[in-house]
Amino acid sequence: MVATAFAASAPQVSGFTPTLQPADLVLRDATIATLDPLQPKAQALAVRDGKILAVGSDESISHYIGKQTKVMDLHGAFVTPGFIEGHGHLLDTGESLMQINVGKAANWDGVVALVKAAVAKAKPGEWIVGFGWLESKWDRAPQPNLGGLPLPASLDAASPHNPVLLNTASYHGLYANALALKLAGITDQTPDPVGGTIVRNAAGHAIGMLKDTAAGPVYAAYQKYLKGLPPAEQQARREKALQLAVQNEISKGITSFVDQGEDFKTIDWLKQQVAKGVADGSFPLRLYVNVGVLDVASLDENLAKYRTIGYADNHFTVRGVGEDVSDGALGTRSAWFLKPYSDAPGVTGKSVTPMRDLAQIARIAARDDFQVSIHAIGDRANREVLDMYQQIFDEDPGAHALRWRVEHAQNLAPSDIPRFAKMGVIASMQSIHACSDAPMVVPRIGQQRARDEAYLWQTLIKSGAIVLDGTDTPVEDTNPIPNFYCGVTRAYDHGKKTFFPAEAKTRIEELKSYTWNNAYAMFQEHELGSLSPGKLADIDVFSGNLLTLPAADILRTRVLYTIVGGKVVYTRPGAGTWRSGQLFDAMPEFDHAE
Repeated sequence: MVATAFAASAPQVSGFTPTLQPADLVLRDATIATLDPLQPKAQALAVRDGKILAVGSDESISHYIGKQTKVMDLHGAFVTPGFIEGHGHLLDTGESLMQINVGKAANWDGVVALVKAAVAKAKPGEWIVGFGWLESKWDRAPQPNLGGLPLPASLDAASPHNPVLLNTASYHGLYANALALKLAGITDQTPDPVGGTIVRNAAGHAIGMLKDTAAGPVYAAYQKYLKGLPPAEQQARREKALQLAVQNEISKGITSFVDQGEDFKTIDWLKQQVAKGVADGSFPLRLYVNVGVLDVASLDENLAKYRTIGYADNHFTVRGVGEDVSDGALGTRSAWFLKPYSDAPGVTGKSVTPMRDLAQIARIAARDDFQVSIHAIGDRANREVLDMYQQIFDEDPGAHALRWRVEHAQNLAPSDIPRFAKMGVIASMQSIHACSDAPMVVPRIGQQRARDEAYLWQTLIKSGAIVLDGTDTPVEDTNPIPNFYCGVTRAYDHGKKTFFPAEAKTRIEELKSYTWNNAYAMFQEHELGSLSPGKLADIDVFSGNLLTLPAADILRTRVLYTIVGGKVVYTRPGAGTWRSGQLFDAMPEFDHAE
């Protein structure tokens, strides 16, 4: 059973060498995977001034225990470098925690019931916002439906006086009720925008489903509503969203977070919040923030002056541009493919942002020494992005060193796979997407393309490419445990099925994807990603050994402690706490720690 003792004033250990600096914190009797090739395994480690001081055996690390050293006896618990969320949306995550998770509903009727319950508690005119639905995951098709999508009558009846906005699981589409469409100015006569689709029935009526850029007017109407709230309420909502997001990440073992795109004004606000929170100890999460592009002219004018590295005690960095979107998503059939969808023969998806615009953004980023991250899911989108990157690398060889990325890299034509390693382009992938999407991939693109082109983690790794991991939160829960499980098993449907398991990662490859590889992608491999002396002491303690547990037990594993900069910033209830020198036993559920 895992237990912890903090010795606020531990006695001098016999044989203590005066020349050694005493540690602030020591972890001992642990199973440590350091990811340092010079010392891959250890039993104990010492931390001083927020950095790893030494790693070794219990006996060797005991020499770093001084009078003021806090000691955590972990009784065999599994210790790793702090996990890094390689691709997420921080404020969207916080906002989602204040919204309705309609993804929990088994079908459209369940979604409508959740909306109706929210309406009962809302004021007239208040927006009802939800997320997480996907028609392919429902246990039955709505009746009536249009290609599996619901028709609007039941939703409109449930919420006649409150606008409703329901994001799909991928956030590449939404369903809006009649009032939301009216406020957005969308009518049957509204043309499809570039990069978007207004879904209409046979009579030409907009049913409420809006794909990709077509959703823009509804988002704008919702933002207008929010801006009409009293300033104090707006500020409180924003601060709550940030607080909820940070707490959510830390509680799940995430010590650093790659935020895939914020506008300049939001970055200014985040920088202030981080500085204030680091000063008073309320903001433990490290942020790597990408600049989101609202308009190219503003990017051109302002990008260089926003470059920020290691601000607020290494808690805030801005040196990337993303997530610019080249195509849509598989679930909405807007991912851009070279060949048509198997279940929609006339559809190949679409380019959401014109490639010429993405190239202009990338050239500005190269000029100002910024990383570029571009979303690409379909094989055509990936090829177009790689072609564009190659053109810029040919024009500006120095851009090779900027560690440009493709976000998702989900479906790749075989001839494009070697290009990642050859060009030095990072494949920023999310393991959990393969298991979440598995039931619909073969219907969407067929057996052969699913086998040869989809979620090719192992093939990319063997080619020499850097493959990352993350969850795309709030698209998926940021919890790394289900993600880790999917990465090493490719199992879904409660473990009953596997999705082309030859592409699964080994345990150590998955751990590296979540730690060292993500640190490399943030240009922080010398500060983070392994438990090596001199690096920042960002550490996770898990209840089970992720490298050796039977696969079925991975999902039972829990984060016991999250440590950032040598400070314990999260303790799982029951994992053991220190109060006035007393030791509290861990909960029985942690008995399987190795």
